[in-house]
Amino acid sequence: MTPTFFGKNRTGDLMARATNDLKALTMTAGFGILTLVDSTVFMCLIIAVMGFTISWKLTLAALLPLPIMAVAMNRYGKVIHARFTEAQTAFGEMNNNVLESVRGVRVLRAFVQENHDNQRFQDMTEEVYDKNIEVAKIDALFEPTIQILVGLSYTIGLGYGAALVFQNVITLGQMVSFNVYLGMLIWPMFAVGELINVLQRGNASLDRVNETLDYKPDVWSPAISKVVDRPKEITFKDVSFQYPDAETEGLKDINLAIRQGQTVGIVGKTGAGKTTIFRQLLREYPGIKGNLHINGVDIQDFDLETTRSWIGYVPQDQVLFSKTVRENIQFGKADATDKEIHRVLELAHFLDDIKNLLKGLDTKVGESGVTLSGGQKQRVSIARAFIMDPQILILDDAMSAVDGKTEANIIDHLRKERRGKTTLIAAHRLSAVTHADHIIVLDEGRIVEEGTHEELVSQMGWYQEQYERQQLEDEEVKR
Repeated sequence: MTPTFFGKNRTGDLMARATNDLKALTMTAGFGILTLVDSTVFMCLIIAVMGFTISWKLTLAALLPLPIMAVAMNRYGKVIHARFTEAQTAFGEMNNNVLESVRGVRVLRAFVQENHDNQRFQDMTEEVYDKNIEVAKIDALFEPTIQILVGLSYTIGLGYGAALVFQNVITLGQMVSFNVYLGMLIWPMFAVGELINVLQRGNASLDRVNETLDYKPDVWSPAISKVVDRPKEITFKDVSFQYPDAETEGLKDINLAIRQGQTVGIVGKTGAGKTTIFRQLLREYPGIKGNLHINGVDIQDFDLETTRSWIGYVPQDQVLFSKTVRENIQFGKADATDKEIHRVLELAHFLDDIKNLLKGLDTKVGESGVTLSGGQKQRVSIARAFIMDPQILILDDAMSAVDGKTEANIIDHLRKERRGKTTLIAAHRLSAVTHADHIIVLDEGRIVEEGTHEELVSQMGWYQEQYERQQLEDEEVKR
């Protein structure tokens, strides 16, 4: 699934589809098949015996209510399909609300919003309850409807059967046998109602599951992909890009050449397009205009897995799994040894922190790394990228939560370890990119300044102004 998919679908609703909807499908596949056999094979067998051994006229007369039952079940089925879909959708919304509340519990407490969130949850649970009550109301109509129609069949069978006995068409014994057979039809008729009910619920859930499974990725690998040993040069030529739901372009006429071994800094105002450039290299979205080439080959001609295997990515929003520090780092290299892990932790300036953790590398970081500080999460993410030793390392504002001294240590290790390999750094704090071989300044998706740190400081532009401001702020902090 691509970012476009996750932009349109909420996590809680996807979880509901993977649990509640699959449960409904399981019920359809199990109980539904059982009732299908009872409501078809068994019913047809009894009707055939009644028609051939007693009287086909009496059998047809007794089955006159069946078309009425078929029409009623069809209507009930359509209504229950619609209402069950609404109930499942409401459950998905509630599920998502719970997930967001758990994730944001610290923010809720900080803003004293517990009562408001509790009320919102109560409102959503009441909505889910009301939707399911609507389903139950239709569900409750199946049994009495069938009971009435079965009673009508009995009445017709007794009345018309008595007339046939008086006319000596059938014997009294045959009439008694016929009524016994009618009694045997009661469960199959109820099974028809249960079958319609279960099938419509399953159909509603299947629609929701298929809506997810039928999603076609908007970014894919070509049928025949190009192969290169390693990315030696990355070239942006007149590259423009607009997000699917955006009204304006996120990138406009980007021209940039990055050679193997270079460190390139990308700076600019918030929302200038720094992350968007990285997303083009990761091929997260379709619709790129212009030419983005690696070794002279269009990036869209490479296999997706190949392209992404070259890249070690540390995003703005740190993603840690609720496992140990060791397991989170090994996500970058599954067979990494403790020696390798300690080495990358040293590069990420995290060794001292490990000593302070209760179980060291085996300390669980909690849901989304909740037990770690922002700076610690960033450094674990950096260590995870380091252990991959990728051809292209992307740090997307990955040191924003660490202090200046720690940042300087990481940058120093970065310069030594990444010689001969490409490194791309996006940052708001310019101290993270002053060492870069080339720096570009973005503004509203365009490159407005570029050069080395020394060149940009002398140009009297945004970079020079921002650099001086940050220098003054650092001096004030030291005082």
